Amino acid sequence: MVFRIPDIDETQAPLLDHLIELRARLLRAFAAFILAFFVCLYFAKPILGFLVQPLLDAGQTRLIFTKLYGQFFVELKVAMWAAFFVSFPVIANQLWAFVAPGLYAKEKKAFLPFLLATPVLFIGGGALAYYVVMPTAFHWFLGFEGTEGGVTFDALPNSEDYLGLVMQFILAFGLSFLLPVLLLLLNTAGIVSRAQLVGARRYMIVAAFVIAAVATPPDVISQLMLAVPLILLFEGALAIMYFTEKKAAAEKAAEDAAATSASE
Repeated sequence: MVFRIPDIDETQAPLLDHLIELRARLLRAFAAFILAFFVCLYFAKPILGFLVQPLLDAGQTRLIFTKLYGQFFVELKVAMWAAFFVSFPVIANQLWAFVAPGLYAKEKKAFLPFLLATPVLFIGGGALAYYVVMPTAFHWFLGFEGTEGGVTFDALPNSEDYLGLVMQFILAFGLSFLLPVLLLLLNTAGIVSRAQLVGARRYMIVAAFVIAAVATPPDVISQLMLAVPLILLFEGALAIMYFTEKKAAAEKAAEDAAATSASE
């Protein structure tokens, strides 16, 4: 008998199928991002004009760039960030399409709300940063302009530094607003309980201020505007867990009563 090694082991075929599907999903997500990037690059100047509006509202009407190619790279970064936000629904859809077939109907029902809530909360956090926090913080920063000891201090922000600061604000608030999704997922998976989170409330409050201090510029206003919503979101997650656990207990009691009556 001639020893022959098969081309594909049948026990590995399902794994290979999953890898092929994962590659296809990643390629579709990447194609959506690239397409969005070129579209956003075409509209990079209007998008940048939208991003500088909080600075205009604070009273600053001038940005500079100190390198000849600096503004070009600023527009590339603007297009990249905008493309990510625009293509995120497609990326999330591809992720869901890959994961969903491996979930039971009950698991899909539990996971889908988190998938839908993620972009909503992220956009909500970014909107709070854009419309409220950034104009307030920029107005406070620009308040240091003036004359001291006969020397005039003028703010001449660099466009690249400004874009980095804007992205820092939007990402810090957007990602922080995903706290309820993370806590509820951990609770649904049985990793943490509401009682454990209630017991750790004081530590969570301290953690909120630590996160705010690290994620935002070193000014008290920005830190408070992030820490307070984080604490409120934490309490909101606890409230949702309370009603969810109460509903689950009522359903279990009803099932136990039905089983008892059926056995009699």
